[in-house]
Amino acid sequence: MSGNTIGRLFRVTTFGESHGRALGAVIDGCPPGLSLTEEYIQKELEKRRPGKVPGQSPRKERDKVEILSGVFEGYTIGTPIALLIYNVDVDSSAYEKIKDVFRPGHADFTYFIKYGGYRDYRGGGRSSGRETVARVAAGAVAKRVLEEYGIEVIAYTISLGGIEAKEKNLEVIYKNHLFCPDMSAYKKMCEKIESLKKEGDSLGGVVEVLARGIPAGLGEPVFDKLSADLAKAICSIGAVKGIEMGAGFKVASMKGSENNDPISPYGFLKNDAGGTLGGISSGQDIVIRVAVKPIPSIKKIQKTINEKKEEVEISIGGRHDISAIPRIVPVIEAMVRIVLADHLLRQLANLAFQKRLKFPDFFKD
Repeated sequence: MSGNTIGRLFRVTTFGESHGRALGAVIDGCPPGLSLTEEYIQKELEKRRPGKVPGQSPRKERDKVEILSGVFEGYTIGTPIALLIYNVDVDSSAYEKIKDVFRPGHADFTYFIKYGGYRDYRGGGRSSGRETVARVAAGAVAKRVLEEYGIEVIAYTISLGGIEAKEKNLEVIYKNHLFCPDMSAYKKMCEKIESLKKEGDSLGGVVEVLARGIPAGLGEPVFDKLSADLAKAICSIGAVKGIEMGAGFKVASMKGSENNDPISPYGFLKNDAGGTLGGISSGQDIVIRVAVKPIPSIKKIQKTINEKKEEVEISIGGRHDISAIPRIVPVIEAMVRIVLADHLLRQLANLAFQKRLKFPDFFKD
């Protein structure tokens, strides 16, 4: 009952703590014959690497990945792929004086209760955002699987600190460090980050995910619905507090005639369902929005208690981001890719059993 593994056919297990020697992932079930290099994985890791711009943690981690197994002469060989990323810029000094204190908004209290007081207090240990570097590395392997079938996953920031992107120009998201599709909103977001930095506070926001090229038929009834597995994977990220697909919470105020997506002989006429029906992909784009909470490590004084139940006040030092955005953006992409790769392989096995060697396209066949 470890809870550190996700997937059925494409299985990912991650390991490591924030201030430990290293973090990593083992991917089992990746098909053989896919080109894969450390440089390819490194490009994804660069998107979440800390210390690149103001407002992010100044922790200088290279996040250099090493492929230990599962790849030979540049190609996957069908055996488990082990990835390792060493921590090279660890400074645990800021945590020594608060090692017995439960930081508000963190998992200190719940880890203390669950593991009977045995926990790594340095940077939150396994509950730290640092843990997500292994997810991004594994997600890069999943990306290679999806590329073979023309599936693309892209995430971007549509809201930060109450400032919303009015435009969705996906061509500019890699031209700014917040992965924002609206350059005007991006500038305002940067100003907001600077003001909160001076106040010693933090910001939350919303990230939208778009998965394109998804074939119809991915997902398993009833408990392994594609939508359910995507929600679980995304909500397993520590900073995520909410998720919606398609029209999302707007459906609560809609009529059935408004919410239902009409179907023509040429395809669906809109996509309020967000790409799944009955938990199975419909062939449309999968659209997900993710609510990201503010970083809980702030310099502002907060009330809490220690392990002896004594009331204390805390101001958290150390090296922290002002917001989990933008570094959570590639993490969300990674988790969506891992789930899609798993369900893609499951459906391919189903089609092989039916002696159908390709995904059917109902609206073209």
